[in-house]
Amino acid sequence: MQFNHYGGEAARLAADLVNLSAPPRPEDLEPLLAARSVVNRRFSTAQAETIWTWSRRLAECFGPQDLGERCEKVNALLADASSSPRISLHDGHPHLHYSAPGADAAAHVRAVTAAGLAYVICSSDAERLGRCARHTCGTAFVDTSRNGRRTYCSVRCANNDAVARHRERRPVDTRPSAARKARKP
Repeated sequence: MQFNHYGGEAARLAADLVNLSAPPRPEDLEPLLAARSVVNRRFSTAQAETIWTWSRRLAECFGPQDLGERCEKVNALLADASSSPRISLHDGHPHLHYSAPGADAAAHVRAVTAAGLAYVICSSDAERLGRCARHTCGTAFVDTSRNGRRTYCSVRCANNDAVARHRERRPVDTRPSAARKARKP
């Protein structure tokens, strides 16, 4: 599935923020934002704390849930981001910016991530805002697969889960190690 820069990348940024395991320091946010092409990456400590609080709200939008419930959550995020989308020509081509030029960096991230989630829901499928099916993981992800059936955050989690299921089905040999070795041809 192809996402436009201002929708898909913004939704992926939302997943990245959701997957933070602790409140970030401003320097922790810089590489994460750079990877998603966010230009204004200078944050104060207070703004980083705002992003942490925002990321906990974004987290509620990922994983299996009723479509109406998910839309209500994203609508609340959109309302709280309180941005005014604008058409920009800064690179010679018209495209949408979800916050005003010079907006506070944290306000920009809130506006972009809320709009990115809305973009995925409206232009693709709300179920693409997933959570890893491996019970020990739960990582948030945006499913960009062609068929939209991804259930794991990574191939590694899918493989580890498959191995665990296989081991659960296989009978366990409880004989001592020496007895097992002696029986092998």
